[in-house]
Amino acid sequence: MNFQHANHEEIYKKTGTYLREVFGEMVHARAEFPSYVVPMGSTFANVNVYPWGDNDATVNVRAWVVMGADMTPELMHYLLRQNDDFRFGAFGLDKENDIFFEHTIVGSTLDKEELKASVLAVVGTADRYDDEIQRKWGGRRAMDKS
Repeated sequence: MNFQHANHEEIYKKTGTYLREVFGEMVHARAEFPSYVVPMGSTFANVNVYPWGDNDATVNVRAWVVMGADMTPELMHYLLRQNDDFRFGAFGLDKENDIFFEHTIVGSTLDKEELKASVLAVVGTADRYDDEIQRKWGGRRAMDKS
């Protein structure tokens, strides 16, 4: 695994420690890049630690909501309107137009309760919205991906 600087690695390790203290054995580290997976409900959180500048990192918590939905103007309007109501995070689209929900935290100031709140908000939101989006606009939920 490659780290851009010592603080990137330190924040990655701190993130893993906090995740395991809060979520236990369900947390899995990925071998190929600084990331952890936390499965919950009908989705899972990817907790990615990205370098930020020369001495910091960000902790990005992302959960896929629906993959392969019909990208209509109504769906785009729905996602943007929902974003206005969230305290933590927002819906987005990846390069394949799959819908995700994510929240990012500054790594150098990360604490365990903040990380816990972020993971629970992200997976809770993804789990809460995936059935409705799938029912109205099709696609597959994260847990349905095979």
